[in-house]
Amino acid sequence: MEPNRSSDHHHEAVEIAMETEVHRVAPPPHRSTLEKLRTRLKETFFPDDPLRQFKGQSWKVKSILGAQYIFPILEWGPKYSLTLLKSDIVSGLTIASLAIPQGISYAKLANLPPIVGLYSSFVPPLIYAVLGSSRDLAVGPVSIASLIMGSMLRQQVSPAKDPILFLQLAFSSTFFAGLFQASLGFLRLGFIIDFLSKATLIGFMAGAAIIVSLQQLKSLLGITHFTKKMGIVPVLTSVFHNTHEWSWQTILMGFCFLVFLLLTRHISMKKPKLFWVSAGAPLLSVILSTLLVFAFKAQNHGISVIGKLQEGLNPPSWNMLHFHGSYLGLVMKTGLVTGIISLTEGIAVGRTFAALKNYQVDGNKEMIAIGLMNIVGSSTSCYVTTGAFSRSAVNHNAGCKTAVSNIIMAVTVMVTLLFLMPLFQYTPNVVLGAIIVTAVVGLVDIPAACQIWKIDKFDFLVMLCAFLGVLFISVQEGLAIAVGISVFKVLLQITRPKTVMLGNIPGTDIYRNLHHYKEAVSIPGFLILSIEAPINFANTTYLKERVTRWIEEYETEDANAKKKSGVKFVILDLSAVSAIDTNGVSFFKDLKMALEKKNLEDEVFGFCRFSRTTETDLVLFSQQCDVSLMSSEQLIYLYKEMFLAIEVLSSFLHTQEFGLRIPGFKCKGDMNQG
Repeated sequence: MEPNRSSDHHHEAVEIAMETEVHRVAPPPHRSTLEKLRTRLKETFFPDDPLRQFKGQSWKVKSILGAQYIFPILEWGPKYSLTLLKSDIVSGLTIASLAIPQGISYAKLANLPPIVGLYSSFVPPLIYAVLGSSRDLAVGPVSIASLIMGSMLRQQVSPAKDPILFLQLAFSSTFFAGLFQASLGFLRLGFIIDFLSKATLIGFMAGAAIIVSLQQLKSLLGITHFTKKMGIVPVLTSVFHNTHEWSWQTILMGFCFLVFLLLTRHISMKKPKLFWVSAGAPLLSVILSTLLVFAFKAQNHGISVIGKLQEGLNPPSWNMLHFHGSYLGLVMKTGLVTGIISLTEGIAVGRTFAALKNYQVDGNKEMIAIGLMNIVGSSTSCYVTTGAFSRSAVNHNAGCKTAVSNIIMAVTVMVTLLFLMPLFQYTPNVVLGAIIVTAVVGLVDIPAACQIWKIDKFDFLVMLCAFLGVLFISVQEGLAIAVGISVFKVLLQITRPKTVMLGNIPGTDIYRNLHHYKEAVSIPGFLILSIEAPINFANTTYLKERVTRWIEEYETEDANAKKKSGVKFVILDLSAVSAIDTNGVSFFKDLKMALEKKNLEDEVFGFCRFSRTTETDLVLFSQQCDVSLMSSEQLIYLYKEMFLAIEVLSSFLHTQEFGLRIPGFKCKGDMNQG
């Protein structure tokens, strides 16, 4: 009876094995190394294939499409209408009322003459209107980039003692920032800025916003002698060390206008339709404070003013660019840091508002547009600019339709430069400080920080390091620390991939993580492991050690529970593995050898499920590993679902004929013997 029963089980096992051959996939055709390299480069750098629109077109059409690709204004310009113009005029004038006082304020934040802030609000918006692909982005100076540029350059050059050299270095840094930004776009290397994760940016922006606000205490309190350092400790030390310089007139005026600006911001946030309240508040504050100072001669009573500003449009500055000398390293480093920060902010803002209006923003084209805008700007007395969130939000809420709103803003700034500069002579610095504080207070995003804490504690650590690094060390060091931790996190995930033990959900064919699903149960005799990352040179050693440790733990648990089943089969679920390199291919052979050295009670078999692994990896696997996926017909056998593998192997387990192999998964040694 027993032999017949064993024979029946044997035949049943063979029948099940044959029935579970789901489908056969022919190996991919042979390709040369050059073809593989070309395909790989195309997938990496041109996933969207920017040349697809030129296929099958005449040379005339290709020329038109090429011009429209380089200059997006040629695409939407011919369709422009009077209705669109009306909306863009309203939004352009609205953001101009915000850009003028902010431009003056941010230039002072960068330790530059206030007029440079207005220059930077005139030429760059015109360049972006021609080259940019965002309809909502409002271009101009921004607080964080201004702070970084001013602090980095001031480490070696004093803007008070040598203002001309400081201005030259600022323009040179802007040139290198633009060169770096445009190069990323031309070479399609935009993924580099992805190393600034959301957590990094939130922490960095919050820390920088606090530093910017603390720097404004000099203007808000009327202090004349102030520290050049950016950390929170030296700033607060300087504030309380110079209490004898505090001016009650300055404090009173600053407090009143700061409360007014924060109140208007609160109103606009509560009622978005009243966006114009916060948009016009900075310009109104400048006008009112200027009239008060002029009427009461407040400049003679402790309130400092901007002073006389130069009239006229941007003078050329290409002769002020420094490409040699001892400061070349400084301007290149400053340009790199400010370029990354401003580029990240500009693209993030553009994509945010594009999503709200359901249109696409080409990241690489944006990099080129922002980069060329800064290169041209460096030759026309402008410092680094990008798309600012506050101005873009006002532009969006004002109903802008196209980039013409930037042109309207630039024209308004041009009129101001030509005819209205004398009116700013008596503008108090304390009001400019209040405007800056109001602009950056929104960068402290507490709800986003709470959300990060709930989702990923490691990301929260990255955010916290960026925040504390900016506050207590410096802006650039804080950013470097956060980026370093982010890169470490990525490397950690690559070198220590997630490997989990799977169990069956009773009554289903579903297999899930045993530690996450309480209802999941392990199957006696089976160790089912899921590798949830690419298998490559960085993690094969860890994976081999991890799998063998799983087996040891499984055997120990069975021994403690006095079970005799032991590990009969090890199933590696590779459905989450997206790629396998040459080291990954060798991993399976090394794993088999490591298991053989364990001298386990029962022989351990390896079975791998390839549901989403690339065909090339499968062929490579079959050619190099001890396990062969190739049958006599040179076809690859794949199992669609885990339960099929369990069913086949269970039938083998019942027959106790462990020498039997699943069709298509024969060892090379067996094939040679056969």
